[in-house]
Amino acid sequence: MVGPCGGDTVHNNHQRPRRTRSGNLLLFTRNFFRHPRMLGSIVPSSRFLIKQLLEPIDWSRARVIVEYGPGVGSITAEVLDRMHADTMLIAIETNPDFVNYLRQTFTDPRLRVVEASAVAVDEILRRFGHERASYIISGIPFSTIAAPLRERILRKTCAVLEPGGAFLVYQFSTRVLQDLKRIFGYVGRKFEPLNVLPAHLFFCQAQAA
Repeated sequence: MVGPCGGDTVHNNHQRPRRTRSGNLLLFTRNFFRHPRMLGSIVPSSRFLIKQLLEPIDWSRARVIVEYGPGVGSITAEVLDRMHADTMLIAIETNPDFVNYLRQTFTDPRLRVVEASAVAVDEILRRFGHERASYIISGIPFSTIAAPLRERILRKTCAVLEPGGAFLVYQFSTRVLQDLKRIFGYVGRKFEPLNVLPAHLFFCQAQAA
């Protein structure tokens, strides 16, 4: 099972990027109307959702973290604040507007922003010298992804998690739950009402063979 955070929060010396909430929101909203099925929500994740989503992470053991669909970096910034100085965060984003924004906004050398689909997670990890990830975080709307592609993403995600690692997911529906249970085995659940839209959170781990 996914346990509570086992390590103290790490305060690093990297400065948080200078971003304005209005600028973030404008970019996010503009892209929502262009690609509503890609984003799922009209506004970025709330601090309440982010806190719950990151709660299971044991920062003392996390050395490679992957984020699917970082958008304007609301979760990205919080992960960078908490993770160790020698941890790598790989943000995988398909939207070129968000990719450009993230690369211009975040100067933290521990972050790698990749314009690609999450289905290439295994290849992307190898590109940066890794075979496995400690944690993978995702907000991409799986319910709007074609079933064959969704299956490939979830199976590759499960395959690249290191033993004891976890897939941390938030969604605005429970449609992906059966797929998560079938592929990962263990799925813990939470609900965050203080978000637009209210979100379902799933904490997934592969069962030992």
